[in-house]
Amino acid sequence: MSHKVIVLALAAYIAAGAFVNAQTSPGTPAQTNTALNLVLAVDTSGSVSAGRFELQKQGYAAAFRNPRVLASIRSLDTQSIAVTMMQWTGPRLHVVVVDWTMIKDEASAETFAAAIEAAPRQLFGGGTSISGAIDYSRLLLVQSPFKGERRVIDVSGDGSNNSGRPVTDARDEAVRDGTGINGLPILSIEPMLDRYYYDNVIGGPGAFMIPAENYDIFADAVLKKLITEIAGTNDNPIRSSASDSTALAASQTRPTSP
Repeated sequence: MSHKVIVLALAAYIAAGAFVNAQTSPGTPAQTNTALNLVLAVDTSGSVSAGRFELQKQGYAAAFRNPRVLASIRSLDTQSIAVTMMQWTGPRLHVVVVDWTMIKDEASAETFAAAIEAAPRQLFGGGTSISGAIDYSRLLLVQSPFKGERRVIDVSGDGSNNSGRPVTDARDEAVRDGTGINGLPILSIEPMLDRYYYDNVIGGPGAFMIPAENYDIFADAVLKKLITEIAGTNDNPIRSSASDSTALAASQTRPTSP
């Protein structure tokens, strides 16, 4: 899906929403409120082998079964979040593999975890377009049947943007819309990918990243990131030792909405 098509689609949904709100009768059910609408954008580009893909999938499933994640959800005002998962590779290659789901208790968390486990890999190549993943995730957020107090895109991947438009353009447009972008760079192929995510991918109030040194510890990184993401209390990005200690003060790469 091209950037122009995504922009037009976003505009159409916003206009349609305004029309529906104006025409809806008082008896029509409103969108269910959640504290967070979260898109999990999972890299399935050519560098991700079948084994690595399974480690990603199992890591996400285990995290949603972890009692600490559910405790974090229950600490929120609405005691609920809405989550969807999509796979991405190139600029026009995106597939939703788990539809929007409200998670509020053990049963719904287990349902989402089981859906992740059951979701097959549907994309296998086409480049690495983080910008395309961000653009498509914005469209998913607009289409969500839930009304989130916060909107966040959670990007995980093992490579820098090498296809599609500049990732900083996609990031900045998302942030201007009030959407936050957090990251989980996997450093097994590009050891400095955490620095790249910090400089080019994450953005918005409280944006952060948690690097995974390799796929074997991906599950631990996912768990830490989800707990922080759900709580929404992070004041500084979490970075690995690969990033120098002076970069944060000098950086202007976590733009916030004006």
